[in-house]
Amino acid sequence: MTEENNSAGGASPAGDRPDHGDGTEGADGAEGTRARPGKQRSFWKELPLLIGIALILALLIKTFLVQAFSIPSESMMNTLKKGDRVLVDKLTPWFGSEPERGEVVVFHDPGGWLETAETPKPNAIQKFLSFIGLMPSAEEKDLIKRVIAVGGDTVSCKEGGKVVLNGKELDETAYLYPGSVPCQDSFGPVKVPQDRIWVMGDNRQNSLDSRFHQELPGGGTIANDQVVGRAVVVAWPLTRWATLPVPDVFDQPGLAPAAAAAPAVAPAAAGLAGALPLVLWRRRKRSTRHTAE
Repeated sequence: MTEENNSAGGASPAGDRPDHGDGTEGADGAEGTRARPGKQRSFWKELPLLIGIALILALLIKTFLVQAFSIPSESMMNTLKKGDRVLVDKLTPWFGSEPERGEVVVFHDPGGWLETAETPKPNAIQKFLSFIGLMPSAEEKDLIKRVIAVGGDTVSCKEGGKVVLNGKELDETAYLYPGSVPCQDSFGPVKVPQDRIWVMGDNRQNSLDSRFHQELPGGGTIANDQVVGRAVVVAWPLTRWATLPVPDVFDQPGLAPAAAAAPAVAPAAAGLAGALPLVLWRRRKRSTRHTAE
């Protein structure tokens, strides 16, 4: 039997079985040669695949997890300075999370807020990096402010005084720009509609926020579904790295409105909660039937 027939014909007799223990018999049946390792793919052939996977992951992260945004103005000083890069959490809203008082949020222009703002014209590379989330978008008209009131809250302020939220004065010294007064002009009281928020900048004398758009639809409030996400970290420059927690003033007792909105529940969680009793009932019924048989 030739080696070619032996390799194609199945098992060999015990006496003719080749010995692979000393490594002298190759995979092709030629004695005295070592097994040839499988030929590795060239790095340059694999590089496009690796780049493609990396871009897809970056796009998914930007779409569903986090996205970088650049601070274009001084309206949030000193919490955020012009040129800072912040990372925005886009994941929790997918699970029913709603904006909360004290959070710094990025939101789309609801209409009329940025009419006079100039939008820079990025080049092709900047557009591509923005698309995959490796660079803040220069074309999208987004804003960043602090949530002061949510749906069901009542907010007001007297000229030169403190912001009053649900009858409680807010001590905002922890985050207001030094020398900035809580409000230079009186406003309110404003009852924030459900599923909307009232936002203000930390640099009150240099922030065109909810106070200055009350003539627009929504009365200066922002719909929750216009919120991109919560800014959680100042990521750049490294010397400015810091987290963005909710100030303690928003945890003071008695701040909740008389009729607070029920928290949103993610559709998946609601579906699971509704299906679980039905599944348990079916299992119990099936178990009883088998016992009777």
